[in-house]
Amino acid sequence: MTENEIGTIVVNCAVRLHMELGPGLLESVYEVLLAHLLKDAGLSVERQVSIPIEFHGIRFDEGFRADMVVEDKVILELKSVECINNAHKKQVLTYLKLTGMKLGYLLNFGDELMKDGITRV
Repeated sequence: MTENEIGTIVVNCAVRLHMELGPGLLESVYEVLLAHLLKDAGLSVERQVSIPIEFHGIRFDEGFRADMVVEDKVILELKSVECINNAHKKQVLTYLKLTGMKLGYLLNFGDELMKDGITRV
């Protein structure tokens, strides 16, 4: 399955979840429920994935934690905030750079409409 095919499923599941629950819940609630929907769709999902960082030739496994990695190909960073800022987008870019993955999504469940809360990176 390609990154784009995975992305289509991710977006559909995120929109479905947001339509059913609406905005305003904790990020952790959306995370566990989105992971459930993605697994039901047949995808492998890892939550709170450690992304190591190398500094001065030393590898630190405690570098960052991605909210989700889907099929070992797509990184998902979930938010439940009133508005996304550039730091959130840079966070996803950094995760992609550190992992070598090509596609990430910033999903803000705090937006009134989920379509406004989806940023493809």
